[in-house]
Amino acid sequence: MRIGVPKEIKVDENRIGLAPSGAAAFVQHGHTVIVESGAGLGSGIPDEAYAKAGAVLMASAEAIWGEADLIMKVKEPLGPELGWMRPGQIVYTYLHLASNRNLTDTLLQNKVTGVAYETIQLADGSLPLLFPMSEVAGRLSVQAGARCLEVSCGGRGILLSGVSGVKPANVVILGAGTAGANACYVAVGMGAHVSVLDINPGRLRYLHDIHGGHLTTVMANTANIWEEVAQADLVIGAVLQPGALAPRLIPRDLVKQMRPGAAIVDVAIDQGGCCETSRPTTHRDPIFEVDGVIHYAVANMPGAVPRTSTHALTNVTLSYGLALADKGIEGAAAHDPALRRGVNTYAGRLTCPAVAEAFGLECAGWATD
Repeated sequence: MRIGVPKEIKVDENRIGLAPSGAAAFVQHGHTVIVESGAGLGSGIPDEAYAKAGAVLMASAEAIWGEADLIMKVKEPLGPELGWMRPGQIVYTYLHLASNRNLTDTLLQNKVTGVAYETIQLADGSLPLLFPMSEVAGRLSVQAGARCLEVSCGGRGILLSGVSGVKPANVVILGAGTAGANACYVAVGMGAHVSVLDINPGRLRYLHDIHGGHLTTVMANTANIWEEVAQADLVIGAVLQPGALAPRLIPRDLVKQMRPGAAIVDVAIDQGGCCETSRPTTHRDPIFEVDGVIHYAVANMPGAVPRTSTHALTNVTLSYGLALADKGIEGAAAHDPALRRGVNTYAGRLTCPAVAEAFGLECAGWATD
């Protein structure tokens, strides 16, 4: 199979869909890897590293899309890429279709097989291809939130950790999954006063135990969310429903009750966001203000640390990518239920229930069911 790795065209996205180690693995399996020249430079990976791994360098992204049977990316297809997809081609990337009707329709109309990293799900409910990027985003969210609280960004002028004789900031984390847990790790380590909310008491108990009680755990319900958010200096929205739109836990009326200069970091923005006043931003222009509250809503947060993120992503995407290349979509999906859950579109049919629900569309059965 021909594996295509084009340069990402999303603004300020410096990750690449495959590290040289992954390219070498595909070549060892007898496949051809085609990489766009310069695609790895943003992650500190020169073309020579891909050539040494056995990949073919190509200058044109359009030509790569035209030749490749399997496209490996980081972010969803954008702009001209939508016109380069062709029937039967596999696009293997973060798709986040529940918040993107245009891309969903394009994949269906072109009969492209869309395999979404974020919906590959193991039997225990875990999301192995989301884990490393959620880990990165969760840790980055505290760094970003600390900057948002600085006066230069319009924030309250609060140091997250406080100092001797001065209270630390109140950090409220919505969601105790991978991103939320990593946000807790950094925020607690910085000395902030941390409250984490989740609907799963087991997750809350786990976080309470591993942090030795140095955070407050709160069951997530409407009353508790309103109480905690209203008193927060920094709110980190880290909720997730696999493949579906993020639940809107922070309505605008609650934003209005927050302290002037408080900040919201909406990690869930790539799935629509958990705050009503959020809208996607970029690393180049990451923040905006609504009702006196600073919002940070960059949809590709791990792109800020591409060197770390690219290698972490390849570590988890490679095995499924090799299965797709070795067995084809039908064989790979039939063999692995987790991969089958990652198939969002196939032969002009929508096959992901969460995406179908988001748009009120019919969800077709997968061919191997």
